[in-house]
Formats: sequence, structure tokens, C-alpha cells
Amino acid sequence: MTIAFVPPGRSTVSPYLLVPSVADALAFLAAVFAARELHRVTDDSGAIRHAEARIGDSVVMLGERPGAAMPASVHVYVPEVDDTYAKALAAGATSLSPPRDLPYGDRSAGVRDRQGNLWWIGTHLGAA
Repeated sequence: MTIAFVPPGRSTVSPYLLVPSVADALAFLAAVFAARELHRVTDDSGAIRHAEARIGDSVVMLGERPGAAMPASVHVYVPEVDDTYAKALAAGATSLSPPRDLPYGDRSAGVRDRQGNLWWIGTHLGAA
């Protein structure tokens, strides 16, 4: 019996965000992208040290590192960029770029979450 080197339902590459608060990051992902938490590891004090959440067909890993957080930049395709952008702002993100049609066929927007991560939100409109 051969064991796959990638767990079932996962892809070869997964973003791993190191954040000051995994709980806050999970709340943001749920509010903005309807992310579903898959896995959580806590320490003896109850702090979340590692979590995994599914957004569409992808998994985002999160690690809590209050003293060593490292903001990331992630692109997420969504069905409706304007709606997702509004959800991100309502969840406390700040605008980097409002929704706009781009010459390569995407409608795109950008936000920065409260932990410093950049989220590029896109909807593919078709060939430019």
C-alpha cells in the first residue's frame, strides 16, 4: 500500500500565513471568503498555534507567531469581486485597490487585513 505524499483533498502548494492571531485570521477568512476551518492545534493555554482553512478548492495554513509574524500576499479568485471586496472592508480590511477591470481579463481588487496580509481578489471575466 502506497501512501500519497500529499494528504487527500490538498494541493502540492499551500499558503502558510504566520500571524499574530490565528483566531482573528480565521474569523477574517470566514467572513470574507466563507472559509471552513479544517484543523486546529492549540497549546496548553488554549492559544491556537496552527490551523487550516479551506477556501474553495484550496487550503490556507495559519501559524500563530506573535513575535515573528510575517505578512503575506495572497491572490484568491472569487465569484464576485465587488461583493468580496465589500465583505473584506466590513471585516476590518483597508483598501489597497478598489475593484476594476484589468487588461488581462480579470476584475480585481486589493485589501490589507488587520494583521498586515495583502489579499488580491479577482474574478476572471474572460480573454481580454
